[in-house]
Amino acid sequence: MNLLIVKLSAIGDVIHTLPSLAALRRHFPAAHITWVVEEAASDLLTDHPHLDRVLISHRRRWQDDLKRGRVRQPLRAIAAFLGDLRSRPYDLVIDFHGLFKSALLVGLSGGRRKLGYDSLQEGSGLFYTEKIPEDLTRHAVDRYLDFARHLGIEPGKAEFLIPDTQDQRGRIDSLLQGLGIAPRERFIALSPVAFWETKLWEEARFSRLGDRIRRELGLPVVLTDGACDYTARIARGMTEAAVNLGGRTTLRELAALYRRAALLVTTDSGPMHLAAAVGCPVVALFGPTDPRRTGPYGPGHTVLESPVDCRPCFRKTCETRQCMRDITVDAVFEAVREKLTDRRQKMHAEKTLE
Repeated sequence: MNLLIVKLSAIGDVIHTLPSLAALRRHFPAAHITWVVEEAASDLLTDHPHLDRVLISHRRRWQDDLKRGRVRQPLRAIAAFLGDLRSRPYDLVIDFHGLFKSALLVGLSGGRRKLGYDSLQEGSGLFYTEKIPEDLTRHAVDRYLDFARHLGIEPGKAEFLIPDTQDQRGRIDSLLQGLGIAPRERFIALSPVAFWETKLWEEARFSRLGDRIRRELGLPVVLTDGACDYTARIARGMTEAAVNLGGRTTLRELAALYRRAALLVTTDSGPMHLAAAVGCPVVALFGPTDPRRTGPYGPGHTVLESPVDCRPCFRKTCETRQCMRDITVDAVFEAVREKLTDRRQKMHAEKTLE
C-alpha cells in the first residue's frame, strides 16, 4: 500500500498531525508512507521512523524567485518536485491541511482515494473523492485523528514521536554548558515570539518575568526562538543574566532543549506545541486564539487568558491587544511557581514509590 500525507505547515500543525501518522503506521505496518511538507517544518520529519519518504516543497523560495524574474530555475525545481510526487501510485492520499495549496497537491498526486475535510475553504473540497466533517470546537490533534477513525482505526493515546539523537542532546548540553548552565541544571525556557502581532506579550513584561524567575526562584532563564530583534531586546531588557539561544538551534535541537527544561513560558506558537509534544510542562499565554482548538495538548499545562468578551477573535491585527495586556507579570510568575512546585512534588512521589 502507498499512502501520502499532505500537511505542509506550520510547525505546530505538523506536530499536531504526528499522532495520526503514528496511528496510520500501526494500522498499516507494511505501507510505504510519504509526507509532503514545506521547508520550515521539514526538520521534524527527516529520518522519521514512521516515514519512508519526505518530499519537501520549497514553495516560498520558488515564489520569491518568480517574483524576482528568475523563471527557469524555479520552474525546473517545481517540475522535479511534481515528478517525485507522482512517482508512486498512491492508494490513499490524506489532506490534513485543507487549503487550496494542499488540495492542489492532492489533485496532482494521481492518488486513487483522496480524503479531506467536507469544506469548500479556498475550494479545497473540489479535489477530494471522499470527505469527513470537521468539528472546529475540538483540538486540532483530535480533529486530525478523525481521519484515522474514518478509516476504521482506533488511534488510542496520542503519540508524538519526534526523533531524538545523542548528537542533538550533546549539541544542546555543550551549548548550554558553554553559556554557564551545567549538565542536569534546571532552567526555565521563554519563547516570546509569535507570527501574529496580536499573540505577542509586551517585551518589557517578558524581561521583568525573566528577572523575577532568576532572582526569586534562583533558576537560569533561556530565551529560545529564531534570531530576531524581539528576543534580543527582551534579553537586553533584563537586569539579570539570561541565555539567548534565538536562532542557534534546529527544530530537533530545540526539542532536545525543551526535554531538559523545567518548563516553558510561551505565546501561542510552534515552540509551545513542540515543548508539549516532548513532555515539557508549558505555561501558555493566549489572546486572540482559542486554547480549546490549539492549546498545548495533554495534561500538565497551564493556559493563561483574558476574560474579555471579544476573544477568541482570531484577528492578526488589533488596536488595543487588550486580551494580551490583561495577562500580568504577577499572574505568569505565580503560574510558573505553582507549576514548579507541582513538578517537584510529583518527582518526589515517584522517587518514594521506587
